Amino acid sequence: MVTATIPRMRGIKEAIAELKAIDPQTAVTETYLRRLIKSGGFPAHHAGKKILINFDLLLSYLSEPALNDQSDQSYSAATSGYGTIRKVEAR
Repeated sequence: MVTATIPRMRGIKEAIAELKAIDPQTAVTETYLRRLIKSGGFPAHHAGKKILINFDLLLSYLSEPALNDQSDQSYSAATSGYGTIRKVEAR
């Protein structure tokens, strides 16, 4: 018989609370995690208005920062357009 492991899916607030329970001195914040998801640097599943993440995947993502440097840079002003002057198309 094959036993499947069920992923520990958490909302963003629940994931941060569980992370702080594991490491009370963590510097990872809810805002950081939301920006990481919005930039596409971390996978998330949308269930209505709720955003669910795989908590085990989050732990492995945070434990290997050298492999994830490219995604952290994807939320810069140059790629998102935030804080820059953008051309407005004429109607």
